[in-house]
Amino acid sequence: MDPAIAQRLVALNNQFYQRLAAPFSASRSSLQPGVMKVLEDVPAEAHVLDLGCGNGGVARQLAQRVYRGRYVGVDFSAELLEVARASVGAPHAAPLHFDVQFIQADLTSQFNQHSAIRDRHFDLVFAIAVLHHIPSRELRLGFLRQVHGLLSPSGRFVLSNWQFLNSPRLRARIQPWSAFDLDQAEVDAGDYLLDWRRGGSGLRYVHHFDEAELRCLAAEAGFTVAYSFLSDGKGGNLALYHVWVVEEKPTP
Repeated sequence: MDPAIAQRLVALNNQFYQRLAAPFSASRSSLQPGVMKVLEDVPAEAHVLDLGCGNGGVARQLAQRVYRGRYVGVDFSAELLEVARASVGAPHAAPLHFDVQFIQADLTSQFNQHSAIRDRHFDLVFAIAVLHHIPSRELRLGFLRQVHGLLSPSGRFVLSNWQFLNSPRLRARIQPWSAFDLDQAEVDAGDYLLDWRRGGSGLRYVHHFDEAELRCLAAEAGFTVAYSFLSDGKGGNLALYHVWVVEEKPTP
């Protein structure tokens, strides 16, 4: 994909999550079953980095558990971050027994240079419904290599990717690329344009990953896939979850 087109798609999604932050947040009032499953294994004192944290759902759930580590949530949308900060600190929310910080950063840029992240390592990095919004193999690898550098040697990277082609309802939301003044030949295989119809209208760029493509990306970025599973939605197949670990280099 041409880098200029990739940046146009990044801007499209950034504008979406700024302009439609309120209705999007309202549609994400609870965490998906797959996220709840991976949260069961969070060690009580783990350092957690939540990339694309949105309205702070993971932080709120950690507050309801025996968790006393350090949490950093990162998102591009200032509006979603405001919701996250307000909800985690709300009077009715579960009391916090851990250090929490929300920061604004673009995950397609050098987000690892932010002062809250730079020169630190995390035991768990989450990217829930994030990678499929990053256009082009180059930008995805840039993102994944930053994650690799932020993980502790025994850390885990947990990511989920939307399997919207498994849903007839979501398939009906696929729009032609002409709706964004692009041609199908200008984007990559597996790239789609989906509309939004709740509390306003909008378009989002989404890439559809399969198991093979994710495993190739993991290997190229220096990870090993520990395990994967399908979850979410009525059929339990609306998201593909992967857990990656840093690939061990052979001893010379």
